[in-house]
Amino acid sequence: MKVIFLGTGDFSLKVFEGVAASRHEIAAVVCQPDKVNQRNGKIKPSPVSVAAEQAGIPVFKFEKISENVEELRPFNADIMLTAAYGQMLSEEVLNLTPYGVINTHASLLPKYRGASPIQSAIEDGETISGVTIMRTVKKMDAGDIIFQSTVDITGMNSEECFAVMADLAAVTVVEALDLIEDGKAVYTPQNEAEASYCKKLKKSDGAIDFNESADRILNKIRAYYGFPGSYFYYAGKLVKILAAEYADQKGAPGEVLVSEPKKGFVIAAGSGALSVTKIQPEGGKAMAVADYLRGHKIPVGTIL
Repeated sequence: MKVIFLGTGDFSLKVFEGVAASRHEIAAVVCQPDKVNQRNGKIKPSPVSVAAEQAGIPVFKFEKISENVEELRPFNADIMLTAAYGQMLSEEVLNLTPYGVINTHASLLPKYRGASPIQSAIEDGETISGVTIMRTVKKMDAGDIIFQSTVDITGMNSEECFAVMADLAAVTVVEALDLIEDGKAVYTPQNEAEASYCKKLKKSDGAIDFNESADRILNKIRAYYGFPGSYFYYAGKLVKILAAEYADQKGAPGEVLVSEPKKGFVIAAGSGALSVTKIQPEGGKAMAVADYLRGHKIPVGTIL
């Protein structure tokens, strides 16, 4: 089939590469407009746009795709495919191609509809997640399911899970396209009673609440790895916890129970405690907690 591909970032790039290597043809690519690097002021093209241009595929960077549908019509594509594209699609876009639009979503729908499915699954302590290919409709992530693949995410942080999900999505979407072209696709309505939603994360979500259980905080540390990060403040400075383990110790929530380079860094939670293994001080690099404690003294008994 001839495909118009809608996607922008690293997750989209993996899906793009999977489709490009399949029996299907990517006729055109639509990305979000290029961003400007805030540090040096240079324009930073998206990974998908770079890959498409290198492959000689026409690339469009619409501010609003709904206002530019006519530019896509001449490609006479059979289907449109979105992967972390980032814009809502109008009815005119949804009806542009004979097979409509299908979307790649990094959860086992109907659970975790929305902007942060990978982080939300990890935060909730899920051990199994996956990728869903579904028909795109006006309601967010609510279309009929075409194909799903599952993966064990036990112990992964969001960065690790993102990479696994992207590779899985690249394979899963091709299987869905094959089924559609062969007339074997089954469109299964989602069970609305089982639907759950996840929000777009913001920086403040990463602030650690030590009143929560240690298990809950550990899940958030894995879920928020990268962005927004899981952090506390000490002496007016933001400190990120990048990795930690459960410690069977007790204390007041946020109380520093152990703070020595050779013995570790243990912080009490609402129940249980965190034994921090990897940390990142504000303005500094990630480091082992022993290295951090050699240069930063946080006395036992401190409440964070």
